[in-house]
This record gives sequence, C-alpha cells and structure tokens, in this order.
Amino acid sequence: MKVIQTASALKKELLEVKSCGKSVGFVPTMGALHNGHLSLVENAKQHTDVVVVSIFVNPTQFNDSKDFDKYPRTPEVDIKLLEEAGAHYLFLPLSKGEVYPEGHVPTKIDLNPIDKVLEGEHRPGHFEGVVEVVDLLFKLVEPEKAFFGLKDFQQFLVIKRLAKELHPSLRIVGVETIREKNMLARSSRNELLTDEQRALAAKLYETMSWVVEHFAQFSVLELEHKAQEKLDVK
Repeated sequence: MKVIQTASALKKELLEVKSCGKSVGFVPTMGALHNGHLSLVENAKQHTDVVVVSIFVNPTQFNDSKDFDKYPRTPEVDIKLLEEAGAHYLFLPLSKGEVYPEGHVPTKIDLNPIDKVLEGEHRPGHFEGVVEVVDLLFKLVEPEKAFFGLKDFQQFLVIKRLAKELHPSLRIVGVETIREKNMLARSSRNELLTDEQRALAAKLYETMSWVVEHFAQFSVLELEHKAQEKLDVK
C-alpha cells in the first residue's frame, strides 16, 4: 500500500491508474479503523480494481470543538490494518489545506428534510460539513464507486443526495453494519465509551430490535412504554 500525503501527488498517481483503464473504489474515513471500515475495503476490492482509502478528521462536521479534539486518532495502527486488508492507496493529508484548497467555496446543496431530523436536529451544521468534505474528496479521487457503511444511515442518505446532484456518474455503495458480540455496532467513537455506557448502548439496540419485532402487536404509546421499561427509563 502506498501512503500519499498531498493532493497533487494523489491526483498524479490516480491519473496513471485510470490511464491503464483500471476502476477506482473509494473509502473515505476519519481513522480509528475497525472491522466495519475493513469490510468497506473488502467490498471495494470485490467491485473495483484499485482501492483508495482516506483518513482525515474533518473539522467542519464537528459543531463542538472539544468533540473534534478528543476524536480518536491512531494512524500507525490504521496503516497496518489497511495494509493487511489489501488497500492500494491511503490518502493521509499533511494538513487541512490538502483537502480544503485556498479559495475554496463551501459546497451547498438542499438536504431538507434529511438534515433537519434525528441526528441533524441535535447537531446543527454537521451534515453540511459532511457534504463539504466528501464533495472535495470525490473531486480529488474521482472514483467510479464509493463505499459507506449503513450504520450511519442518515449520513448515507446525505451522501446519496450529494452524488445525485453533483456527481451523477458516481455509484454510492452501502455496506451492512458490522456488530460486536453484544450486537453493538462497531464505531470509532465506541473507544470513548465506558464499560457501563457500552452495555447501555447494546441494551438500546436489543430494545429497538424488540420494538421492530412487536410493532404490529401494540400501539405506538404501548411500545414506547414497554421500551422504557426494558431500558429502565422513566
């Protein structure tokens, strides 16, 4: 695997790859990689000739600077994992300027109502930041296919909207969620959880699954009450 740290070097490398008629698959990440990310790489290997992974903790999608500062960063471990997974290129930019060029105008597309509900309701500006950085990375890599985990389904819908409006020839591929033994979805942020919080998160998934299975048997109010009982929430 070749590690590339500048946008110009990545463009030059991929130009040679594409001139040979090879297809490019892209897996954008923020690092702190786990099996979920590696499943994206595996899918990209199956469907494209050359796999490019990026690791960049994007500041514009954090509405809390403290959250940005404490986001887990493990580049040495990530590089080893990607080498073992068989990725061909890793874009590990030296600075924000390699992703956000001087004079860049923020990407604007209409996400309504996707960015106004669920996570978007509580993290204003988050999905605008996601759109901005992913659009820039798409322009840099120009892949045939890009691979995203369905764990972040709201984000997946946002990326689909972005591709439809600004990158119509790009195919966005959703990959099923990889879970731990207790069924908690694998996530980089899980590293920040205490044992008690991890147990509660797993219990939340268990409760939500129960609600889905019994949706036809109870009213919404009854389901809400039973879910609260299972979670011991008043």
